[in-house]
Amino acid sequence: MSKTAGGKPAILQAGVKAPHFTLKSTPDQSVALSDFVGRPVVLAFYPADWSPVCSDQMGLYSQVMPEFKKFNAEVLGISVDGIWSHLAFSKDRRLSFPLLADFEPKGAVSKAYGAFEPATGESARALFVIDKKGVIRWSFLSPDGVNPGADGILSALEQLE
Repeated sequence: MSKTAGGKPAILQAGVKAPHFTLKSTPDQSVALSDFVGRPVVLAFYPADWSPVCSDQMGLYSQVMPEFKKFNAEVLGISVDGIWSHLAFSKDRRLSFPLLADFEPKGAVSKAYGAFEPATGESARALFVIDKKGVIRWSFLSPDGVNPGADGILSALEQLE
């Protein structure tokens, strides 16, 4: 995986075809990126369930879901945590979008998007807006301890219109 000068992951940039994936959303259900062809998708990679910043970030996305829905966008949270952790975290935080387990092989999807931190074994805090045709139109890598908010995502979705 390539790195930036600061040693952070070099995430995929706008104009690149989004790598396909299928990940578990529950023990017996999977979600594939191809399930959403024809509508925009927001991928929110995050380090870990239950951490304070991740809790704030995922909670914010649940709160602003009506804004995302105005663009017919689907939000998917992705981390290397297991499905049982995701289910408990999602229920506790009352999340209104699926959390996907990039668990085994660990971080494979995060790696495909350039959003894996080998030093910690976790996903970086990276955001991607993918258009109706499956092309990345916006990406952003946030410092691990900073909630990137929703403004950048909403601006990118507006530009897809």
